[in-house]
Amino acid sequence: MVSPIDTFPTREYEARIARARAEMDRRGLDWLIVTDPSNMAWLTGYDGWSFYVHQAVLLGHDGNPLWWGRGMDALGALRTVWMPDEDVTGYDDTYVQNPDKHPHETLAAILRDRGGADNRIGVELDNYYYSAKAHDVLRAELPEAAFEDATGLVNWQRAVKSPAEIEYMRRAARIVEAMHERILEVAEVGLPKNALVAEILHAGTTGAAGHWGDYPAIVPLTPSGMDATAPHLTWDGTPMREGEATFFEIAGCHRRYHCPQSRTLFLGHVPPKYREAEKAVVEAIDAGLEQARPGNTCEDIANAFNGTLNRLGFEKDSRCGYAIGLSYPPDWGERTMSFRRGDRTVLEPGMTFHFMPALWLDDGGIEITEPILITETGVECLSTLPREVFVK
Repeated sequence: MVSPIDTFPTREYEARIARARAEMDRRGLDWLIVTDPSNMAWLTGYDGWSFYVHQAVLLGHDGNPLWWGRGMDALGALRTVWMPDEDVTGYDDTYVQNPDKHPHETLAAILRDRGGADNRIGVELDNYYYSAKAHDVLRAELPEAAFEDATGLVNWQRAVKSPAEIEYMRRAARIVEAMHERILEVAEVGLPKNALVAEILHAGTTGAAGHWGDYPAIVPLTPSGMDATAPHLTWDGTPMREGEATFFEIAGCHRRYHCPQSRTLFLGHVPPKYREAEKAVVEAIDAGLEQARPGNTCEDIANAFNGTLNRLGFEKDSRCGYAIGLSYPPDWGERTMSFRRGDRTVLEPGMTFHFMPALWLDDGGIEITEPILITETGVECLSTLPREVFVK
């Protein structure tokens, strides 16, 4: 049955803004310049492929947020944001990729007009979308202002998902299941990898259970054989070969909400060491999931996972999970919490993670991962795919 949830009500955006403003107040910030498109979407609903040019949401302590960006993209903002038209503004196209002028000159003018020339302004310094040049221009245009690093300020407010957000992620879970099912249907020895990826992308876009698929923030990662000893390789036209493992790190996506999940496919007879690794990973996942409950910490999950993995003769030196939800390229993570030693973030109901206990061996890799939701009493795996290495 199709859920009636298709958009977020204004009251949900207002609650999000209230949370962001509370953190701004705690840090003594008068303004916040939000350039991460995920954070922009979370605050305003804006959705468009325009993050290759300068754009932002300007948030103060009063009134609605202001969407600011390229003039032609302001038309898309008028179609997608919840605020009235007067809260959308665009700069003219002469500012686009012009070495003689910069779009942030116009953003600085807006701040001056709103009394922010000598205020404390938060900016997302360590962010893919906020350039060093943009920061230099703002400082030059607003020499009396104090600029503070507010990287992650909005990201952390997104940690606990609303029921509507969880519904979108459940839809994405159905989509990623359909993507993996399609892999099992068509993958075979001799099939060019790009042809298989085309099937994956088709399934992801077609969607599942009556809900359409959005584009994921990361393209399918599908390395085989020795390529699978590395985590982030994509694909080429090489035919799939017997005796090789391929892991598929993919995500279902619906309305920008992601549900990533990885599984491994072996074509032919599975060597004993892969079965040993599979057994260790599955047992370690079970141990980690036992610790995934409110009041425990991210570190508790990591310690349980790694302790079990080490006892069974394997080691993993990277984190084994991270927060997920609303995202845009180049990353479907929320860039906040991680399942690793030292991260003592307390788990709360409504938090969502990609429990990502991948192993890279000397001649391949195994990825068996789970998208999870922290509930009032424990944990829920959002996908029902069997937790095993698939074989054809």
